[in-house]
Amino acid sequence: MAAPLIRIRDLWKVYSLGDVQVEALRGVSLDIAAGEFVAVIGASGSGKSTLMNILGCLDRPTRGTYELSGQDVSNLTPDARAEIRNRQLGFVFQNFNLIPRTTALENVELPLFYSDIPLHDLDRHARDALAAVGLSGRETHLPNQLSGGQQQRVAIARALVNRPSVLLADEPTGNLDTHTSEEILRIFRALNREQQITIILVTHEPDIARWSHRIITFRDGEIMSDVMQPNGTGASSAADPSATAVRARQGGTEHP
Repeated sequence: MAAPLIRIRDLWKVYSLGDVQVEALRGVSLDIAAGEFVAVIGASGSGKSTLMNILGCLDRPTRGTYELSGQDVSNLTPDARAEIRNRQLGFVFQNFNLIPRTTALENVELPLFYSDIPLHDLDRHARDALAAVGLSGRETHLPNQLSGGQQQRVAIARALVNRPSVLLADEPTGNLDTHTSEEILRIFRALNREQQITIILVTHEPDIARWSHRIITFRDGEIMSDVMQPNGTGASSAADPSATAVRARQGGTEHP
């Protein structure tokens, strides 16, 4: 069996607020294989965003190990983590985070300036990424000339332009209406199916989580359930119980 792309063991994150110790993550262990589409769901304060920050090499665990592509990244220096973010990880956020006075093409090109891609190839790579999310012909538009859904597509293209192995999406539909949210989720599904990009999506909405193939539910810094749904039902239809299997929590018991 191939080694998992992401391997986490006994991960803790503890914050000190004066004399109070806040345990944001409490002994989390999980594996994510290359090519999975995983949703991480939970209420505010459940630990899902803390996990995302650690997976994205934006933060370090208090203790425990996090291996990405076989490399333990738990205690790397800030510069080493930045290199991993640039080479292996793509990020999509709720608020798009586009540069207002910069065209769609220029926004997508930005990560490439920190890569090994020759300058004369930047334009082609950025155009290809915009085409992959259905925005050919919008290259010269500024963010305020695009709809919310189109701005999020630009953000996805920017996340994809370095061809990462993992796409991390933090509440990517939080500022979008239902119809536009489904358009964005269809893009994620197509990227996962056609390009085999591993997608980890954080959300607090069950309807959004159902577009994935696996739902990991967090509560109080721990994994409460880890459920496989191979077909990814999507927001517009109910989950098929016959197609759902429950994956045992690492080191614990199964939850329904």
